[in-house]
Amino acid sequence: MRRIADLALGVRLSVGGGRSGWTRLALIAVGVGLGVAMLLIAASIPTVLESRTARADARSVAWDQQLTPGEPTVLTQEVRSTFRDSPIVGLLLQPDGDDAPLPPGLTEQLAPGDLVVSPALADLLASDDADALQGRWGERVVGTIGTEGLTGPNELRFYLGTDELTAESASTRRIQTFGGAQGTSEGLGPVLLLLALVGMVVLLLPVAIFISTAVRFGSENRDRRLAALRLVGADVGMTRRIAAGETLAGAAGGLAVGALLFLLIGPVVAYAVPAGMGFYPEDLRPAPALVALTVVLVPATTVLVTLSALKQVLVEPLGVVRRASERRRRFWWRLVVPVVGLALLTPLIGGLDTSLVSQVMVVAGLVLVLVGVALILPWLVEATVHRLRGGGVAWELAVRRLQLDSGTAVRAVSGIAVSVAGLIAVQGLVGAIGTVSPWGQADTSTFQATVLDIDPEGDSAEVWERELSRAEGVTGVGTLTSVWARSAPAQAGQSVSDDETLIDIGTCEVLAQEAQIDSCDDGDVFVVEPDGTTAPASGSTYVLGAEQDTRWTLPASAEAVAPAPGTVGSLSGMPARIMVTPGALGGIDVTPGAITVYVALDPAVPDAPDHMRTAAAQVDPADYESPIAPERTTLILGNVREALLVGTVALLALIGVSMLVNVIEQLRERRQLLAVLTAFGTRRRTLGGSVLFQIAIPVALGLALAVVTGSVLTLALQAAVDASPAFDWRTIGMTSGAAALVVLLTTAGSLPLLWHLTRPGNLRSE
Repeated sequence: MRRIADLALGVRLSVGGGRSGWTRLALIAVGVGLGVAMLLIAASIPTVLESRTARADARSVAWDQQLTPGEPTVLTQEVRSTFRDSPIVGLLLQPDGDDAPLPPGLTEQLAPGDLVVSPALADLLASDDADALQGRWGERVVGTIGTEGLTGPNELRFYLGTDELTAESASTRRIQTFGGAQGTSEGLGPVLLLLALVGMVVLLLPVAIFISTAVRFGSENRDRRLAALRLVGADVGMTRRIAAGETLAGAAGGLAVGALLFLLIGPVVAYAVPAGMGFYPEDLRPAPALVALTVVLVPATTVLVTLSALKQVLVEPLGVVRRASERRRRFWWRLVVPVVGLALLTPLIGGLDTSLVSQVMVVAGLVLVLVGVALILPWLVEATVHRLRGGGVAWELAVRRLQLDSGTAVRAVSGIAVSVAGLIAVQGLVGAIGTVSPWGQADTSTFQATVLDIDPEGDSAEVWERELSRAEGVTGVGTLTSVWARSAPAQAGQSVSDDETLIDIGTCEVLAQEAQIDSCDDGDVFVVEPDGTTAPASGSTYVLGAEQDTRWTLPASAEAVAPAPGTVGSLSGMPARIMVTPGALGGIDVTPGAITVYVALDPAVPDAPDHMRTAAAQVDPADYESPIAPERTTLILGNVREALLVGTVALLALIGVSMLVNVIEQLRERRQLLAVLTAFGTRRRTLGGSVLFQIAIPVALGLALAVVTGSVLTLALQAAVDASPAFDWRTIGMTSGAAALVVLLTTAGSLPLLWHLTRPGNLRSE
């Protein structure tokens, strides 16, 4: 009971401490609240993913449905397209009756040509800069998709009614119901898992540092109050329990402020994330277990930080003595922490698996390395400022203040340094993943885009060439017709072999996109031999396509060539293929199994790729178009980059607000000293400069340490995904510069308070 009474006394002192106590309590509540809001957003990620997955599963098409005779069905075919850098996904619907199943978000069957789009796609179609998208799937928009049929408000999706689907098509499915789990049991791959773990640590660790910094606001006034309590009979244990009670009051206020901030910024967050990761505001519900963990851990952490800080302070009845003032910080033990962290990451070099042991090693290693930044920075600042000499009055005031007490300034900067180091590491990892590709560099000197028609069904090469040539910005079109050929029997009466060889037919210009050809004339034949494959023998006879009487013999003049870089044929394990020019077929007419259309684009025409996509969709909306040399970034990785940008902005905003609160707290603690300096004739401009220097020196050292640490982490993480070591100095500079700019602006924003605190009235003391 005595201990509870001591805690209650601490709460009463913090709440009833007059204007000074209320100010300190408010500063702590705001500082802790910012961190709690971030934690609540992180705690909402599981429910956001669950809601998105549920809606995606409800509209998914299960390819293996067992159809029951007489049940209503619908033919479907997926369509994937792009407008600029935004992916668009749609579904062709051909109902087999009025009672055919409808996907979520639709209320009635679609007639051929009817188009239903998501609200975001409707806005895009109505915008002034979407001319290249107009008419891609028709003009008859008859409605919008309901919320239950979309993963998020920014998703670009559509449904198109048609009557041209056939059940025999390889890409068409007849289904009875929509819905079914889309996920796989394997979960995230090693690379995405590493990204998730790094992102989690980079997000949460700075938040923990910011919370621990906020708890120590007003610690000097608190220590003086504790000394007064010692004077009236309180022992050391009682004073610590009272201090813990004061901290609990601030933590409780921080929980309330954090909950309020979460409610205010939650709707904004829902629309700020990338379209591929978007969600609705009602999806942002913190998981109850994680909320309970936050409610327990935040107050517990604040109490532990307070008790730890009091160990460095000797509170006596006649005053307070800070034990650490005369002792220099030691470096060796601070270096041990990041070294151990790097040692935990070392076994991951050369590969990462999804086992629990690997996950624990990654998280522990990253935490230790980043915590090492917060541990080394105080030593670095102290060692630096004790060697600084000379300078103007403002510089001297700032340096002298840091020499006397650098801990307060360093605590505020530690979170910045950890954030920047983590962001540099994750940006380096994302950039490295984008360069890990087995494709190589494709040739884009002749053609820049392709359209793949895997099920021509009447769409001949001539149709593709005619329609795409009409598109704005298209300067040339070439086609590659692919047909599967089977080995002909050696004797009459024998069956055709089941072994198939791919034969591609195209002009020399087109064949040069697929193989490394030195010279070519119409009538030439080439055999593309990837490493480790066996080429077909000269004189082999093949049956082309499904026709039994369409035969062709591989001539002895066929030249063996290597596949061109950046093509599917350049991948290891791909079979050999035969490439022929039209003259080599001797007039044989073949039925294409697939058509690849190569398109040359004029770079001077805006949105030329999108004009080409629209023309291709008007021929066949289900065909897939893409650049020949796409950015080596998958859709998921593109979303990760956009999410990283959002996370960077969020962390910088947290840095800015936390720094502003921290500087306000420091100025408030020193208002009497500032007023004395002003009374002795110190100019306000000098005092303002000293405040800026007091922040600028630790920030500069912290950012330098962050760049070094982030670069080392980048190398370790790049090795884990088997990427070549590389640094994106532009991104590093932008991240560090943005953090420094945020700190400078928030510090400058505190100058009006400085002018207020230097008034003579602040010389009074209670």
